Amino acid sequence: MCNKPVFVILFLTILCACKTERLIENRIKEDIEVLADDKLEGRATGSQGEILAAAHIANRFKALGILPKGTNEYIQPFTFTPKTDPHAEVAYGEGNSETAITGRNVIGFIDNNAENTIVIGAHYDHLGMGQEGSLHRGEPMIHNGADDNASGVAVMLHLADKLLEGNTNNNYLFIAFSGEEMGLLGSNYFVKNPTIDLEKVNYMINMDMVGRLKKNKMLAIYGTGTSPIWQKTIEKANNEHVFDFKLNTSGVGPSDHTSFYLQDIPVLHMFTGQHVDYHKPSDDLEKLNYEGMLQISNFIFRIISEVDSQGKLEFTKTVNESDDTPRFKVTLGVIPDYLFDGKGMRIDGISENRPAQKAGLQKGDVVVQLGAHEVTDMKSYMRALSKFENGNTTTVKVNRNGEIVEAEVTFFDKKKEKK
Repeated sequence: MCNKPVFVILFLTILCACKTERLIENRIKEDIEVLADDKLEGRATGSQGEILAAAHIANRFKALGILPKGTNEYIQPFTFTPKTDPHAEVAYGEGNSETAITGRNVIGFIDNNAENTIVIGAHYDHLGMGQEGSLHRGEPMIHNGADDNASGVAVMLHLADKLLEGNTNNNYLFIAFSGEEMGLLGSNYFVKNPTIDLEKVNYMINMDMVGRLKKNKMLAIYGTGTSPIWQKTIEKANNEHVFDFKLNTSGVGPSDHTSFYLQDIPVLHMFTGQHVDYHKPSDDLEKLNYEGMLQISNFIFRIISEVDSQGKLEFTKTVNESDDTPRFKVTLGVIPDYLFDGKGMRIDGISENRPAQKAGLQKGDVVVQLGAHEVTDMKSYMRALSKFENGNTTTVKVNRNGEIVEAEVTFFDKKKEKK
C-alpha cells in the first residue's frame, strides 16, 4: 500500500517525459509544414517567401528564449550580385544594380558563459519556382524543398530546444543560412563577417537533407577526418545501434559545412541521401520520415554530449575529394544511391526519357560495368562516364537481384539534363 503513491508518481513522471518528447517531435513536423508551405513559393534567396521563412525561424528562436546574434537582431543580411562567370567569386556589397539580391542568415545564440562555441547550421533557402539547379521539366512550379532543406532547419530547431538546459561547457550558435543553393553564399558571408570570434568556434555541425531516412537506417556523415576524435565519438553516440553509416573523411562538400572547414574548424555534415524528388516540385512534406529526423536530432545531441567536457577539439586537414573527381560530358539519367555501400553504383531513381530508361534499366539495379570499364563505386562510375561522348552507344551491365543483366545504352549530352 505504501509503495502505491511512489509508483503513481513515477508513472506520471515517465508519462510527462514522453509527452514532452512527443511535443518536440510534433514541432519538427510543424516547422516543416510552415517552411514547405506553398505560400512561401520555394524560399528562393531574396524572395518574399524567404523573408517569411526567416521571420518564422527568428520567432522560433525568440519563443525558445534563444538570444539574437545577427547584425539586426536575429538577422544578418548580405547583398550580392549573382555572378555571370561560374569561375568567379561572388562580390558582397550594397549592390545598387537592379540585379542585386539580399539574402538573410538567421542567427540565435545560447550563452553558457563558456570559452568556446559550437555552431549548428542548416540552410533554409531553396529553388523558388525552379531557378537554376532545378531538375524539373515543364512550366514553372513551386519547389517547396521539404527535404532540401526544411528538414535540416527543423532538426536544428529541435536541437536548439534540447540544448537549452544540457551540455553547458560550450556556447551554441544556431545559423539558418540563406543562399546555399546559389553557392554556399550565406555561410561564406558569415565566416568572412562573423558575429562571434571564429577563433572561439569549437566545431560546426551541418544538416542538409536529413528528412528521408530509409528503412535500412543508413546515415551519411561527412567530415569525419576533420578531427581525430570524430570516428570514436560517432561510434559511441550510436550506442543503441540505431544507424548504419556511410562515412566520408573530407571536410569539403556541396553544403555549408565547407565554409567552416576552410577556416580550419572541425565539421560534421549529416545527410540521408538523394532521391528522385531532389530539386523537383515533388520534394514535399508528405514524403518525409519524421521519426527518422527525431532519431537524427537525438543522435547529434549524443555526439555533442560525448565531447562536451573535452575542451576545444583538434582540427585536422583532409584530402579534398572533389579535386580528383572525374569530369564527364554525358549522363545516364539516373539518381545514384550515394549511401550504397556495396560493389557498383546502385540506381535510386530514373529520369523520364533519358538513356537509362530507354535502355530498360530499373530502380534498384546496380551498375557494375559501362562498356569496357568496371564500376565498383561512385568514383569509378564517374570515371567510366568520362570516357564517353555525346551520342556514343555502349553496353551497360547491371546486377538485378543477383542476376547480371546487359543492355545497350546511348548517351545524351549532360547539358541536356538542364533543358
